[in-house]
Amino acid sequence: MISSKNTALGSKLEQIHKPVLVKEVLEGLAPKAGGIYLDATLGLGGHTKALLEEHPEIERVIALDWDEEALELAKERLAPFEDKISFYHSNFKNMELVLSEEGVDAVDGIIMDLGLSSFQLDESGRGFSFMRDEPLDMRMDRATTVMASDMVNKLPEERLAELIQLYGEESWAKKIAAAIVARRKERPIFSTLELATIVKEAIPRRFHPRKIHPATKTFQAIRIAINREFENLTQALGVATKILRPGGRLCVISFHSLEDRIVKRFFKSSDQLRILTKKPLRPTEAEVVNNPRSRSAKLRVAEKKAQEMEVTK
Repeated sequence: MISSKNTALGSKLEQIHKPVLVKEVLEGLAPKAGGIYLDATLGLGGHTKALLEEHPEIERVIALDWDEEALELAKERLAPFEDKISFYHSNFKNMELVLSEEGVDAVDGIIMDLGLSSFQLDESGRGFSFMRDEPLDMRMDRATTVMASDMVNKLPEERLAELIQLYGEESWAKKIAAAIVARRKERPIFSTLELATIVKEAIPRRFHPRKIHPATKTFQAIRIAINREFENLTQALGVATKILRPGGRLCVISFHSLEDRIVKRFFKSSDQLRILTKKPLRPTEAEVVNNPRSRSAKLRVAEKKAQEMEVTK
């Protein structure tokens, strides 16, 4: 049920939500009449909306999102196409189970946009951004129990440093972890601005990055760890390959080097996929000007080989 609050929020987000690399994704999918497509990370539905507007000849889209609040907003935004969309609150690693529930054996194309949605960054109140003071939550799915504040306040210093270095590629990870532990001995850390300030002060000013906030990498690392993003992505890529029809396309948009590395290595190691993008596709200068959040996006596309179709008895 969509509340009046959600309706107002949906109208606001309609003005600011800009899906990235839309033209490139649609060309990569190569939609065909009667095809069934899966948007594995629906977000606010930008790619699905474009797909259905430009290719009304397709049969339907099966849409998943792990974030139930974002899913409800997407349902409202995509209401004009509701007869062609099935919505599921689910992590994309569970795509095969969703298809089984839908009564579908395979799909003709899959979209995975690994970035955060405008809603999550600007309106969710879950601490994905340090641009405003919010609770340290960072859960994609509120049904999960561990929040960012749990990690920040309870993990041993060595483990905290390890995660910040591993998932954030932060060279100051040990110093940041030490500063966090020192502060939490005084009082627990529960807000985004407090954590961002601790990180900023832990890094010597002369080493602050020029183009991003000093806390960016630490926030990224904590979010990835809380949501087990890399583990889920690796599992989802394997499932996606399995449920694609021969000749079906897989389009994956990543936003930082670690994600892109996982996708690149998976594509190269799979004997079932033919890589269609030797190098990842990037946004044009015009798109970056129009949508600055697209600047780090990379799209990789692969096609399932016909000769690798599995036969089961």
